[in-house]
Amino acid sequence: MYAIVEIAGQQFKVQEGQEVFVHRLEGEPGADVKFEKVLLLDNDGKINVGTPVLAGVNVDATIVSHLKGDKVTVFKKKRRKGYQKSNGHRQYLSKIKIEKITV
Repeated sequence: MYAIVEIAGQQFKVQEGQEVFVHRLEGEPGADVKFEKVLLLDNDGKINVGTPVLAGVNVDATIVSHLKGDKVTVFKKKRRKGYQKSNGHRQYLSKIKIEKITV
């Protein structure tokens, strides 16, 4: 069984027991979170698609940890103009574990 869930503005395909990196969520590590925006549910080959979400379907998860992603370096340059600019960014992430998909 798997579900497509909207978490923090992004869509993820999740299964029970899977660990997923998502944008930083509110709450401490060890806290339980519930996602109610389930867009699609596959229950042993029987597919249910929401319009836009499925009613009565929830995904329960636990926050494992908060961390920062890999550094992304942005370098801009215009040739023959003497313009160079370097910038870096590290995204704040949360690692969650999918506990249960309830129908």
